[in-house]
Amino acid sequence: MNLNNLPQIKHTDSGNFFILAGPCAIEGEEMAMRIAEHLSKISDQYQIPFVFKGSFKKANRSRIDSFTGIGDEKALKILRKVSETFHVPTVTDIHTNEDAIKAAEYVDVLQIPAFLVRQTDLVVAAAETGKTVNLKKGQFMSPESMKHATQKVLDCHNENVMVTDRGSMFGYQDLIVDFRGIPTMKQFATTVLDVTHSLQQPNQMSGVTGGRPDMIETIAKAGIAVGVDGIFIETHFDPANAKSDGANMLHLDYFESLMQKLTLIRKTINQF
Repeated sequence: MNLNNLPQIKHTDSGNFFILAGPCAIEGEEMAMRIAEHLSKISDQYQIPFVFKGSFKKANRSRIDSFTGIGDEKALKILRKVSETFHVPTVTDIHTNEDAIKAAEYVDVLQIPAFLVRQTDLVVAAAETGKTVNLKKGQFMSPESMKHATQKVLDCHNENVMVTDRGSMFGYQDLIVDFRGIPTMKQFATTVLDVTHSLQQPNQMSGVTGGRPDMIETIAKAGIAVGVDGIFIETHFDPANAKSDGANMLHLDYFESLMQKLTLIRKTINQF
């Protein structure tokens, strides 16, 4: 895909990687605006193309009593306000064909969750909106198999597609990133590495997913070193009290330091 096809995207001529970053879920307007403002300033400072990420609802939760959202329309309107206020594109997850149509009115990128990436009707519904589609690689899928998921979007006459690696299952309660998959998937589409979800520890007895946020910098550095096009990071100013995926999110205070290091690595890689 051509990154310049994303409305309001900045810094595409900087030679830098791009980021999809923000909270796991939209918990309210104040938190979303606070995070978006911080990330916008950092992305401008380091000349990083930036897409604000926030799920307008969370449908794939382990427990029935887990937080799922503040209301679809309310959350989507917050995403629109972020875009209009900070002049950045936005991305959100969808889970049904109806979600695709609804969310396309508010955001620029429709994201297919990893568990749903083989659902042809959902992928087609997203592609037919004309929006950019981000396909999360299933934890159960090989990098090679993402060729077929990508082709579903292309067959809908939509060339605005990217794929995102978020790790592969390693036993029952861990994930591992196989960096050999990055160059493989780059043959099919623009490729992103989801750093924070790759560090999840799912299927805990408590029904609440664990994580290894201490490894975020390590995985992100490795991704940039092998030439990934973009980095996906969920971040929050209070991960311990976040309503979704707090265990593997990056604290917002550490975001600038990480971007500084990744930008320096990218500049080095660009010399080869």
